[in-house]
Amino acid sequence: MRRAAAAAALAVVAATAACSASGASSGDAAPDGPRLSVTGAYVPEPPLDDMAAGYFTVANTGSEPDKLTSVTSDIAGDVSMHSTTPEGAMKEEKELPVPAGGKLELRTGGLHLMLMDLKRKPAVGDTVTFTLRFATSEPITVRAPVKPATHRNDHSHRNAH
Repeated sequence: MRRAAAAAALAVVAATAACSASGASSGDAAPDGPRLSVTGAYVPEPPLDDMAAGYFTVANTGSEPDKLTSVTSDIAGDVSMHSTTPEGAMKEEKELPVPAGGKLELRTGGLHLMLMDLKRKPAVGDTVTFTLRFATSEPITVRAPVKPATHRNDHSHRNAH
């Protein structure tokens, strides 16, 4: 009896560790709700000392949509979400939709994060931590490497079906 209880406790600890080790998914969401994961996160090395940008993709394999409602960071006093208009102007967004069975892509020239009031200027090789908060899903912590200012994630090799 004790052996079975110990094995069950170990299984719970192992499952919990596996969920928290990924650090970039919302495994706690209801099975029929949103199921979020984050990939491709990075911060280009900023040219200014007080402002930077952040990019990533949130995939939702669940049956319900969600919304990214806020983001915080270990290096910024303020993080805001922005879109880029066709004219190239930035517009602050209160929330960003994450469609069911779809993706929210933050990328150069489109949706992005603005990190302001930097506590330190991130340099290539550093890691910036983001905490993403959603309308429905649990928060997701993302560790984004700082890349050279010229770095771009390649979104051009997607399969069209």
